[in-house]
Amino acid sequence: MTAKLTISGVGSCLVDNLFNNISFGADNFFPFLSKEKGDGGLTPGQLVLKRDFEEFLKKRNQSGLANIISQKLPDKINIGGPGIVSMIHAAQISDKEKSKFLFYGIRGSDKNGDFIMSLLSKTPLLKDNFELSCNETPSTLVLSDPDYNKGNGERIFINSVGAAYEYTPKELDNDFFNSDIVVFGGTALVPLIHNNLTELLKKSKSNGCITIVNTVYDYINEKANPTLKWPLGKSDDSYKYIDLLIMDHEEAIRLSGCYDIDKAMQFFGRSGTGAVLITNGAKNVRLFANGTLFKALMSSEMPISNAVSAALKKGAYIGDTTGCGDNFVGGVIASLISQIQNGETPYDLAEACIWGIISGGTTCFYIGGMYEEKFHGEKKEMIKPYYKKYKEQIKEFK
Repeated sequence: MTAKLTISGVGSCLVDNLFNNISFGADNFFPFLSKEKGDGGLTPGQLVLKRDFEEFLKKRNQSGLANIISQKLPDKINIGGPGIVSMIHAAQISDKEKSKFLFYGIRGSDKNGDFIMSLLSKTPLLKDNFELSCNETPSTLVLSDPDYNKGNGERIFINSVGAAYEYTPKELDNDFFNSDIVVFGGTALVPLIHNNLTELLKKSKSNGCITIVNTVYDYINEKANPTLKWPLGKSDDSYKYIDLLIMDHEEAIRLSGCYDIDKAMQFFGRSGTGAVLITNGAKNVRLFANGTLFKALMSSEMPISNAVSAALKKGAYIGDTTGCGDNFVGGVIASLISQIQNGETPYDLAEACIWGIISGGTTCFYIGGMYEEKFHGEKKEMIKPYYKKYKEQIKEFK
């Protein structure tokens, strides 16, 4: 490893238009809900493509998005996407003198594209590898219901893939594959990268890169084959080239084809994945490591942060759950970087998971996935007190 680590990421980068306080249980919301898998309707916690949602509305003679959001302006416009938000967070809480973060993506020559570049200029993330397209910048309407699931909150995503349809593996240059760590984030929303993950991961490993994959709800494959497990690249060979795979519960079920989370963990282990983290909203995180990158760890669980939950219940913060999973990933990546830089071998997946948990939890302190820092290190100062509290909490966790 070099003295200054290079971390390169590729995947979903878009503009989030966030609408808070949308009641998924309201009578006027019911007509927009999915009736069967892949039909284009809305499902809490899941993503649908805008074009399919519009077709869903047309078939049922329903009016458009305006009725859902009551014709109001977004509560927040922010950078979103599992690829870029996780990288931004990792860069914000890492030592910028010891690490370099590059993101490979695409934007349109439009207002949203300009917005992304403007906001990125306020982060440590290097944006030199953004391609410019004549197509529209990818974007998502994020509908958030803070009262859903007994007050734990949930979101629905209506996504426009836009220019991401044309982004190809050819855009990944030699610098990408010569990085210390490569991150493939939310590639199901960048289809040509996603479809070629097997080859891209293999090339990364052959170049000595540490490989991290964090997933997103794969609506494209869900619609195409709602009864089959989702592919990750061209074959299940992809898994043996992944050092760390991070996903949520639903994604783990659909990627493995196992309708039991224990069997899903076994599938990823049998497939050769080095380590696995599975989040599940306000429930425990599942983790496993086979001893290749991280020290061996049998399938285990870790709880969410009680201190973060208590802070949210006090009402001191007004935010939403958008980006919790993405920031979880960023916290894990930042911890791995720190362990590498400090020579703390073998690497500790549980320690990385702690930083993921407090990073994901504190995302609820603000609206949207990306936190706009006033100075570098501000975000780490915000979340660091919760690290100590969490370490105390898990002493009692069985």
